[in-house]
Amino acid sequence: MLFFSNILFGEEIYAFEDPVYEKRFSTLLNEIRCPKCTSGSLASSDAPISRDLKNKIYEMISFGYSDDEIITYVTDRYGNDSSYEPDFSENIVLWLLPLIFLIFCFFGFYLKRRI
Repeated sequence: MLFFSNILFGEEIYAFEDPVYEKRFSTLLNEIRCPKCTSGSLASSDAPISRDLKNKIYEMISFGYSDDEIITYVTDRYGNDSSYEPDFSENIVLWLLPLIFLIFCFFGFYLKRRI
């Protein structure tokens, strides 16, 4: 009976020949968002699409793909929202808006002081 409970409720095991590959795999799973979940990583998700993506990442690591190639594949397939580190060029307004606001505030205080 105990044997069947492990089969039914156990997680899928990914066996790597090299511990470096296993470390890369776990790092990638924590860096990539689950396409189905709102804010969870692949490591914390058990959705069917995340299981498929985990298998694909396992295959790609086994075939010798680099981390950048794997992340590029995931972002090409699932969009830029799949990464926890968004591209700076797409969010330049969000990054520069506080600076622009401060410049306008200082300029306003300077003009008010002169008047």
